[in-house]
Amino acid sequence: MKIYIIFLLLFFCCFQLTSLAQFSQKELSTIKTLSKGSDVIVTGKIAKQKSSWNKNKTRIYTEATLQVDEYLKGNDNGNSIIVTYAGGEVGDVGELYTHMPRFANNEDVLVFLKKDEKGTGFKVFKGENGKINILNDTKTGKKVTSSNVQINYLKAQIKSYLKER
Repeated sequence: MKIYIIFLLLFFCCFQLTSLAQFSQKELSTIKTLSKGSDVIVTGKIAKQKSSWNKNKTRIYTEATLQVDEYLKGNDNGNSIIVTYAGGEVGDVGELYTHMPRFANNEDVLVFLKKDEKGTGFKVFKGENGKINILNDTKTGKKVTSSNVQINYLKAQIKSYLKER
């Protein structure tokens, strides 16, 4: 029985390290680029969304209100930020764009943001790459990414990249 438990513990530890190594190899250089190129980096929850036509009624844009939990980069602009992205639904018309982030109400996220052209709101930096979903690990209760990387580890990496400046 003890050998079986030790094997399970070793398997779990190796799985967690493999998960971090895979994340490191595939995504940490992207995270570094996102960290250095964004104006603001925050974690939070999507509170609400509103889609509308542009002035010429040629495109639909959605404004997502993000309730901020933590600022990792940028000035503390208050407890909420408006993030605008292309696509959405107005009436019976919907638009969907590839490689663009999409949000859902009550979704927990870590986002890398750039100020929009008017300087009044934000857009996600580098499209869908600039949005990371945050999930609750049912086994540990900790917050993780969809790649099973702990958010605290990822936030520490982001902060280390920002110190390199």
